[in-house]
Amino acid sequence: MKVFKFGGASVKDAAAVKNVASIIQKFPNDKLVIVISAMGKVTNALEDLHRERFHNGNTIEVIERIKAYHQSIGEELFGNKYDEAMAPVIALFEKMQLQCNVAVSANEDLEYDQIVCFGELFSTTMVQAFLQANQFSSTLIDARDIIKTDSRHRDARVNWDQSATEAQTIHTAMSQYQIAITQGFIGSDIHGHSTTLGREGSDFTAAILAYLLDATDVTIWKDVPGMLNADPKWFGDTVKLDKISFREAIELAYYGASVIHPKTVKPLQNKNIPLYIKSFIDPDAPGSAIQESTEADHLVPSFICKANQVLISITPKDFSFVVEDNLKEIFDLLSQIGIRIHLMENSALNFSICIDKDEYKQEKLFDVLKNKYTIRYNENLVLLTARHYTEENIRMLTKEKEILLEQRNRQTIRFVAR
Repeated sequence: MKVFKFGGASVKDAAAVKNVASIIQKFPNDKLVIVISAMGKVTNALEDLHRERFHNGNTIEVIERIKAYHQSIGEELFGNKYDEAMAPVIALFEKMQLQCNVAVSANEDLEYDQIVCFGELFSTTMVQAFLQANQFSSTLIDARDIIKTDSRHRDARVNWDQSATEAQTIHTAMSQYQIAITQGFIGSDIHGHSTTLGREGSDFTAAILAYLLDATDVTIWKDVPGMLNADPKWFGDTVKLDKISFREAIELAYYGASVIHPKTVKPLQNKNIPLYIKSFIDPDAPGSAIQESTEADHLVPSFICKANQVLISITPKDFSFVVEDNLKEIFDLLSQIGIRIHLMENSALNFSICIDKDEYKQEKLFDVLKNKYTIRYNENLVLLTARHYTEENIRMLTKEKEILLEQRNRQTIRFVAR
């Protein structure tokens, strides 16, 4: 059994959906579990819908925009069979409309998950309809019936034991079908509410299912030739990493490499399940392999740039040292708000953290800390990371930049800069 994951760009229009089908056809002798994200930028549009709903805005306009996008793809995919093929999708839109009409609770993250989950439901339903119309042996499985989580909405934690039990449903389905289509990013809690695994969580879903099903391997199909040593939007002359270890991939993902979700690699490492990054534009190209061997990790330096960063310094107002009690208080607060630290530094009187800019979360953090701590911060920064760096790499990264904070060890150097 193989697990494939197709992201939003790989199902963004009718031609892309047809291309997914053509890739599937290249594996006629394999059982395939196919994880699919929301089409194109639909998750962003659903986040707009959530904001409109939660703040009493105009949900009708956003719904019609999302519906028109899916309908245009459906018209091209199904032609004169549109009404029959798209009936389940139209039913989902009616269900989403009903959800929007329900009075919102005080839990904004809960409400977010109940709306945003529809993106994956729309895309998988449409892809399954297209595969069925073209005589593929496929079935659609709701990921919320398999991926069981806690109730930490927008960043849910997987209940691995319960999910393993539910995953037997897929084994049963695969005795009848070659292909099981399911959603990335979403799950459900013990209350029956939809949950999400964090933005870009479809990669993680693929890894979860591979782990639960003892898959032979996982392939993530991207619009790049494989895992590159840098984001071509930020760096020129990028190099494809043909093979790296699970450990190296975890490091790169932790530091912000955008090609793979940070949580994806560990479940695969635990069962030694190889992960391949391949191009849906050139599916026969070799791509990149993430596996156990570390022999190639140091051969090519890797560079990561995270923009729109904020560097926050927290200082006790009584000028006492920043000790364990202070750090516990701050870390507990960061966890409650859902702020992820990308870099931190501790001195006698200051604790500094680098985070993604999020005015809503920053305001919550500052409101709680302001009575006891002095808060200073710098915005519009970049966080630069180099793995297996050289001095020439450092000069390249820091050229014409003001460095606010630097950290380095033998393998990794990081700068917060403007």
